[in-house]
Amino acid sequence: MTKEHSTVAYQVMWNRLISVVEEQAQALVRTAFSTSVREAGDLSAGVYDTHGQMLAQAVTGTPGHVNAMADAVAHFIRRIGRQNIFKGDVYITNDPWEGTGHLHDITMVTPSFHNDVLVGFFACTAHVVDIGGRGFGADGASVYEEGLYIPIMKFAAGGEVDQTLVRIIRGNVREPDQLIGDIYALTTCNEIGHRRLIDMMQEFELETLDSIAAFILDNSRRATLERIAALPRETATGEMTVDGFSAPISLKVKLTIEEDRIISDFTGSSGVDRKGINCPLVYAKAYACYALKVAIAPEIPNNAASLAPFQITAPDNTIVNALHPAPVALRHIVGHFIPDVVFNAFDKIVPGLVPAEGAGCLCNFQVSLRPRMDAPAPNDAVRREVLTFNSGGSGARPAHDGLNATAFPSGVMTMPVEATEHAGPVIIWRKELRPDSGGAGKHRGGLGQYMVVGAREGHEFDLQAMFDRVDHPARGRRGGAAGASTTIAQDDGTRMYGKGKQFVPHGRKVMMAFPGGGGYGTPAERPVALVKRDLARGYISAQTAAETYGLSADAIASVQAAITKGEPV
Repeated sequence: MTKEHSTVAYQVMWNRLISVVEEQAQALVRTAFSTSVREAGDLSAGVYDTHGQMLAQAVTGTPGHVNAMADAVAHFIRRIGRQNIFKGDVYITNDPWEGTGHLHDITMVTPSFHNDVLVGFFACTAHVVDIGGRGFGADGASVYEEGLYIPIMKFAAGGEVDQTLVRIIRGNVREPDQLIGDIYALTTCNEIGHRRLIDMMQEFELETLDSIAAFILDNSRRATLERIAALPRETATGEMTVDGFSAPISLKVKLTIEEDRIISDFTGSSGVDRKGINCPLVYAKAYACYALKVAIAPEIPNNAASLAPFQITAPDNTIVNALHPAPVALRHIVGHFIPDVVFNAFDKIVPGLVPAEGAGCLCNFQVSLRPRMDAPAPNDAVRREVLTFNSGGSGARPAHDGLNATAFPSGVMTMPVEATEHAGPVIIWRKELRPDSGGAGKHRGGLGQYMVVGAREGHEFDLQAMFDRVDHPARGRRGGAAGASTTIAQDDGTRMYGKGKQFVPHGRKVMMAFPGGGGYGTPAERPVALVKRDLARGYISAQTAAETYGLSADAIASVQAAITKGEPV
């Protein structure tokens, strides 16, 4: 085989590996029990070489999961011990510091053997609805309160599942069938990845993955270093303030571009919080790497080598490097703001490339439903845990508007109303885009959402809020305006907080408005045709069209008349 032919063959194999792990991820979506996996895609899947280096990741999944999981397999190898790795084994953990950042993520690793020789590993992660403890939320004062901890260990040894471990897990969670179902789904998707890998190795007559691994990692490293070398050798700082739990927190980064690496130093960020919004470094690193990668090398496949040139540091026991036993259940809230902090610095070095700030963290909440306690409940009243993922608007981009109700940077999908209501006796009374929530600018920020939630007759509930940007909305860039902030209250006007478990009595509803993304460029630069389009679509009000964008009264009347007649604007 010539060098040219071998290069082509290796490229085909590389693409095949990516399709293998995508099939692995899709198998997890199809078989998972939790709506967070089935409906929102809060998962990751990847294939690794025998050294624990990630070779390929699935397209389906979140940067926080896959980039954190990139470091996890090496921990599994170290903890299990190479001498204890056998065919038919499956390993498990939800360790926040050696997995993906909090106890609600289960990571499974399966060794892959070909002709009785270890050739690599498959790994996958999924967010589970319940892991015991206080439940999913920020109320814990230490990780010990946040749920069941599963150290890196064997879930199955030589094909035999550890039934003692299964009984321990089932005895410590609220939804045992759901959680055990998810664990088996994770196990199965790794097995599917293994089968497809062996098919590929047999087709290409490979005994090991060493040669294709070297090809993937060498090419990815070289391509990433070329992009870094083309950047200015400069240093810049970025910072932002977000709500925190009971007091605002600061996130700060110093970005330094060198010839062969980019250093992100988070010195100066707030210290560890008393409540569960702290972020282990593995998760902060995942999103810092993601931000830099999408800025300079978005088309280079994600693997160990393309991530390696991004060096992430933070002092111990800062909110982006929280050490055990800090509470970390909602580590995603801080982690999802990391890209905007990095972008704020990067924009000073390479202007006109990165977007304005967006909603950042997901607008999630969990509803703990139970029969009403203030009066007799109907016989069909039940206890259920219902978790729903929702999104605000993303920030406007240098040449495009922000995306409405779209999760950036996580990429997690908003859960459909039907799936949420199917999971338990919850009612979503309203779910629609929020006009005027996108920050004004030459390019408008993405819109947030309105959402109203309640319970079926005979139920009361606790709402575990996981929101931010109540007091610190997304900032615009290059003259763009800020997006709208988050609001939350009961329908009788009772104030509610952006984070924490809060009781909602029988018959009450919770009214929520999720934040919009910041605008990019000055509003005066926005083309009139786009202002009219936004008005016609209901994205902005007539008042905003007039006062913010300067649309004339005649033009507004013309748009409104066209809408009434059903004519194009």
